[in-house]
Amino acid sequence: MKRATHILAQDIYFGEGPRWHGGRLWFSDFFAHAVKSISLEGDLRTEFEIDDQPSGLGWIPDGTMLIVSMDKRQILRRALDGTISLHAELTNVRFRSNDMVVGPTGMAFVGDFGFDLEAEIEARGVASVLTDHPTAQIACVSPSGAVRVVADGMHFPNGSVITASGRTLIVGETLAGVLSAFEIGDNGSLTHRRVWAKTWPRLADGITLNADGAIWFANPTAPECVLIAEGGAVLDIIDTEQPCFACMLGGDDGTSLFMFTAPTSVAPDLSEAPKGKLLIATVDVPHAGYP
Repeated sequence: MKRATHILAQDIYFGEGPRWHGGRLWFSDFFAHAVKSISLEGDLRTEFEIDDQPSGLGWIPDGTMLIVSMDKRQILRRALDGTISLHAELTNVRFRSNDMVVGPTGMAFVGDFGFDLEAEIEARGVASVLTDHPTAQIACVSPSGAVRVVADGMHFPNGSVITASGRTLIVGETLAGVLSAFEIGDNGSLTHRRVWAKTWPRLADGITLNADGAIWFANPTAPECVLIAEGGAVLDIIDTEQPCFACMLGGDDGTSLFMFTAPTSVAPDLSEAPKGKLLIATVDVPHAGYP
């Protein structure tokens, strides 16, 4: 049976990094250079703008918001009074900073591109890039802004979640077609890397965890958002009409699945006009873990 969806918002350039926080869905709109939020009733507003493309979002326990500044390879911090300042320089990042998840202690885990993805796809094509590409890293950023690399050899780390225990990080390695898991140490170290599930031939972009321990992932190569169990069994598929790039469980009871779509991920086409959409569907199992 096809699960019903409806459009919550349109005229978005490219929605990424969605997070349910304070009764609203917060997200980055890349080519608007803005962080926006929306209510379940569709009340869309721009919260603030930065002089870069924002990506991953999160909050540390004192309520300070963290924002990934992609091209500058920084994490910004937004205080409760709205003041924005530098939180961390991601000096070891290869090319661009990307998605981020913030755990219960305020430790943030941030991935990077590893290389110029768009240029390589244009030069060699998607199939060639999937089989041959430089790898990337995951950095751990402490609540005080200290940075260190905690994982290497990553195949374009993208959407990420932390389980409710705060002890397991699961990250989509988009270009490998897998979800990988790590054990998180007290100091933010990542160990015991393993394949949590193979998504191939689907690719995983943004992800969100449910209370049964399954993961919804956005498929950037097809118009769908997919629910997958550990080990790889596909449990549900939602038709999103356009390719899906990010998803998040939220709402008052955690069963609203928000899905960001766009006709393409190619920057020149995206930046010309806001053609992206935010879809919403009601699912059976609520959100769990972090974010």
